[in-house]
Amino acid sequence: MQDLAGKTAFITGGASGLGLAMAHAFGAAGMNVMLADIETEALARAVAELEARQVRVAAVQCDVTDRAALVAAARETVAAFGKVHVLCNNAGVGAGGAADDMKPADWDWTFQVNLMGVIYGFEAFLPHIRAHGEGGAIINTASMAGHMSPPGMEAYSASKFAVVALTEGWAAQLAPENIQVQVLCPGFVRTRINQSGRNRPARFGGPQVREIVPDDRVANGIDPARVGARVLEALQAGDLYIFTHPDMRPFVQMRFQGIMAGFDSADRSQALAGMDYRTPDLDLLP
Repeated sequence: MQDLAGKTAFITGGASGLGLAMAHAFGAAGMNVMLADIETEALARAVAELEARQVRVAAVQCDVTDRAALVAAARETVAAFGKVHVLCNNAGVGAGGAADDMKPADWDWTFQVNLMGVIYGFEAFLPHIRAHGEGGAIINTASMAGHMSPPGMEAYSASKFAVVALTEGWAAQLAPENIQVQVLCPGFVRTRINQSGRNRPARFGGPQVREIVPDDRVANGIDPARVGARVLEALQAGDLYIFTHPDMRPFVQMRFQGIMAGFDSADRSQALAGMDYRTPDLDLLP
C-alpha cells in the first residue's frame, strides 16, 4: 500500500506500546486511526496524545477475546470513518513458566488473546476491507518467539508460531484481492508486556504479574517508535515478514540448521530407503 493519506487503520492494543507507536506512525502519514484497547483510561490518554498531533482518531473499548466485541468495533470504525483499510491485530499478552507450572487458565488466556484475538479480528474486519474494493492490509503481531521457542516461553511461543502460520496462509489466499497480510515479529521492545497480567480477566484467573523474560531485557529493548516506523515502512513495501531486530538472524538460522539436520537424517534413513512416494504439488514450489 503506497497511498495511505485518508485511509483508516484499526489497531487492537492501541492505547500503549507497539499499538500506540503504530498509531503515531500511521497518523503522521495522514491516516485515520481507530484505537481499540481493554483499558479505557489509557485509551483516553492515547486519543488526547494523537489529537494533539492533529491525527484524526477515535477509540473503542474492546476485549479481543470477545468475538462480538470485535464485530461491534468493526461497525463502529466504519461508522466513524466510512471505510477501513488496515487491520492491526496487535493486542497480546505474555505468560510462561516451568513446563509443569503452567495452569489451564494460563494456556487459555494466552491463546484466547494472542491467537483467537487475531482470528476474531480477521473475521470481523475482512468483510469491511473487501467491501470497498480498494485493497488493504492485515498486520498480525507475532514475535521473534514465533520463529524460536526459548525454554519457559512455550505457551507464548506456541501462540506466536500459530500467528505466523495464519499469516502465511492468509497472505497467499488474499493476494489476488489486493489485500496484503503481514506478520510483525519484534524482539525486545520497551513495552509493558511483562505487566500484561494486570488486565487478566477473572475467568482466566484474574490480575497477576508474571515475568516471561527478565524485566531488564524489556526495559532495555528498542524504542516502540522505531517499531511503529518500521511497520509503516513495511506496510508501504508489502513485506510479508516485518522484522525489527536484524541482529537476531543467527537465532533463526540456528533453528533452520536443526530442521535441515532432521531432513539430512531422513535422507540417510534405512526405514525410508527405497520408498516409492512423491509428495503432491512439489512441482508448484518456486
